Amino acid sequence: MRLTILGGGGFRVPLVYGALLGDRADGRVSHVTLYDEDPARLTAMARVLRDQAASAAGPSVDAPAVTVTGDLDEALRGADFVFSAIRVGGLDGRAADERIALAEGVLGQETVGAGGIAYGLRTVPVARAIARRIARTAPEAWVINFTNPAGLVTEAMAEELGERVIGICDSPVGLGRRIARLLGARPQEAWIDYVGLNHLGWVRGLHIGGRDELPRLLADTEALESFEEGRLFGAEWLRSLGAIPNEYLHYYYFNRDTVRAYQEAKQTRGAFLRDQQRGFYAEAGRAGAPAGAALAAWDRTRAEREATYMAENREAAGAPEREESDLESGGYEKVALALMRAVARDERATLILNVRNRSTLSVLDAEAVIEVPCLVDANGAHPVGVAPLPLHAVGLVTAVKAVEREILAAAASGSRADAVKAFALHPLVDSVGVARRLLDGYAAEHPGLAYLR
Repeated sequence: MRLTILGGGGFRVPLVYGALLGDRADGRVSHVTLYDEDPARLTAMARVLRDQAASAAGPSVDAPAVTVTGDLDEALRGADFVFSAIRVGGLDGRAADERIALAEGVLGQETVGAGGIAYGLRTVPVARAIARRIARTAPEAWVINFTNPAGLVTEAMAEELGERVIGICDSPVGLGRRIARLLGARPQEAWIDYVGLNHLGWVRGLHIGGRDELPRLLADTEALESFEEGRLFGAEWLRSLGAIPNEYLHYYYFNRDTVRAYQEAKQTRGAFLRDQQRGFYAEAGRAGAPAGAALAAWDRTRAEREATYMAENREAAGAPEREESDLESGGYEKVALALMRAVARDERATLILNVRNRSTLSVLDAEAVIEVPCLVDANGAHPVGVAPLPLHAVGLVTAVKAVEREILAAAASGSRADAVKAFALHPLVDSVGVARRLLDGYAAEHPGLAYLR
């Protein structure tokens, strides 16, 4: 099989390639094409993958061949799967999104609130154009989308690609894994009752042998506060909800605390990653470096990146640094590999994915992309029926989906009014005046928003 990675110079590409190196089954990926508009990033990433292949070399390892290109049609031609992980505006754009929002006293996180809206307005037109190119150049390819905001971008691409685009995220997987282990179960043997939108979902049950064991965890304060989400939200609030929220809901439930922590931080997350990755790409791309140096630089950078993830949220919650179990890999690259296996080999799997709603959640229409458990086979991903959302979740899910629809409308029409509406309707902005100032600030900063008028 041939896999094309859009955003092939991106920092997380080695996670995907590492997962492919561990795949021993027949019909595995034999060729990886990296596509990126930045030649320097492509060069650095190709060196990291070369080091990865060399470090894994052995009689049982058949490393996928790697080619790089800056020509999109060349990258897509002949692809069986397309993995989309682009960042429109780069980390400079993310840092600006955060800075402009925080100046108005609202959250600028890349997928939540004002920052997510700005990022979506930049990304949706590009994602739609890529989807059209895929439909024309590689119509039989399956598209796996990790580009953020993942649910919104998947919905935009589905307008052209239908069921052949599936969104993935590592947050629900990591959350389910942590809960299962706390309950003494192997994660692969547990059924996770998870429902919502991307970065806006809840684990409402965790079934082992047909029995829901989540109430047992909710009753145990010590166990609840022994893992990442428990420390973020606190045992009392989790028991009030009767569920374990995705970590991103901390931005909603503790918004003022988090905004204050972000405003007081030395630099925002986007600015930290921008500066960190500048150093990494300069080091990994240096000509004449010894074998293994690029991979070593990547390993060091990733360790620091993971350890500092959501640091401001933990500060706002009074939680300690991340523990070893919270840093464990096993995220989106494994979901992507499991998804490719299930579709390509008809190896049926159950995965939490971003797919069209169909009739799964009655409060949303059929085309709305949601994040729920799916049964995956050669015909794609099929959402599993779930119980109705409680009213507090209905309010958040429908409000945020309404915002996403305004982003899609603005990206299609170029309407400034639609874009202002997207900002104003978001629960974490809730002011038309702030919405207008946010859009003015973002439009002045980002050339990618010049289409709004």
